[in-house]
Amino acid sequence: MQSNILVGKRIVLGVTGSIAAYKAATLASHLTQQGGQVDVIMTEAATRFVAPLTFQALTGRPVYANMWETGSTGGLGTHIAHVALAHAADLLVIAPCTAHTLARLALGLSDDLLSVTVLAARCPILIAPAMDAGMYENPATQQHIAALRERGVTIAGPAIGRMASGLEGQGRFIEPEEVLGYCRYLLGRGGPLAGRHIVVTAGPTREALDPVRYLTNRSSGKQGFAIAQAALDAGSDVTLISGPVSLPTPVGAKRIDVESAEQMGQAVFAHACGDAQADALIMAAAVADFRPAQFSDHKIKKAGSGGMSLDLTQTPDILLAVARQTHRPRVVVGFAAESDDLIGNAQAKRKHKGLDLIVANDITATDAGFEADTNRVAFITSDGINELPLMSKEEVAARLIAWLAEYLSADSLP
Repeated sequence: MQSNILVGKRIVLGVTGSIAAYKAATLASHLTQQGGQVDVIMTEAATRFVAPLTFQALTGRPVYANMWETGSTGGLGTHIAHVALAHAADLLVIAPCTAHTLARLALGLSDDLLSVTVLAARCPILIAPAMDAGMYENPATQQHIAALRERGVTIAGPAIGRMASGLEGQGRFIEPEEVLGYCRYLLGRGGPLAGRHIVVTAGPTREALDPVRYLTNRSSGKQGFAIAQAALDAGSDVTLISGPVSLPTPVGAKRIDVESAEQMGQAVFAHACGDAQADALIMAAAVADFRPAQFSDHKIKKAGSGGMSLDLTQTPDILLAVARQTHRPRVVVGFAAESDDLIGNAQAKRKHKGLDLIVANDITATDAGFEADTNRVAFITSDGINELPLMSKEEVAARLIAWLAEYLSADSLP
């Protein structure tokens, strides 16, 4: 499994005449940098905002702006541009999409290269509207959006915010990074985990001492969020149960925000066990082992120059409780963040908690683990130990999801 689903995918990016067209250049750059082959189609109006040369420089591929041009189609196999582009595409994206183009697509018109390519396309279509709020709220525009949705087109946004006109409202083009997330989600449908439900936990928990203080840890949530994205890339439905972090939700994931270990446990039981039995639970969260024995309703004040003692009590062991459930997830994966005897401690934890796989990482490493963008882990199962070299957390996530897809495909795990 690739660590990025965009690698090798052919994407047609339609750009229309919106002031937000400059953001499409950033989107084209992101898609290209992540391995996509991007062919840009510009409407005549779009060329008034951004020069075609900009997209050609960013993608390294020809830019198409005139339905009547003949000649090279970038090695797509035919001199008829709209046929070549439409039939080769894995995904067709129109970002930004004006009200004018929305109307033409809803009515099935084919009077320019972009609209005729959309008609010929057989791949998923993603549209990110951008227009003034009054235009977006107009009943005609809403009817066009409804008609496109009914035909299976995915509409991303628009966002609420300030427009180029200076007015505020809904109609603002969503950020290129969010469009990129929609691209990944659509390209992942039909993957090896299609039809599966994966629950992923991520981030730290906070155990309150008083209204302003709490016990927590240094988990950033990056590894758990990367796992959620990799599971989406593989086609699964994902429930992401997250402690307090500021990371954006992967497009397509159902996110549930919690604070304490008790709240995380309740969410896990509600979405992964019993009648909601998930295909897999991946507990990447760094759940606090202890919480204050007493919570103060008021801020605890300093008592002279002396210190204070703090009584702690254990938090619920979520994985151990899951192991005792009659209807537990088909596959349960845990993480072991250790500072010594990494393999030994992780093996003992896997056996004690009945895990199918435990991912062990050394928290004393400066280039891996908490807060870092990279990780060095070992996958430990009943069959043995697979120690992986230092790699990005996205690559670790892809390796984990590839293992899960293979494990779930076994006849014993329908």
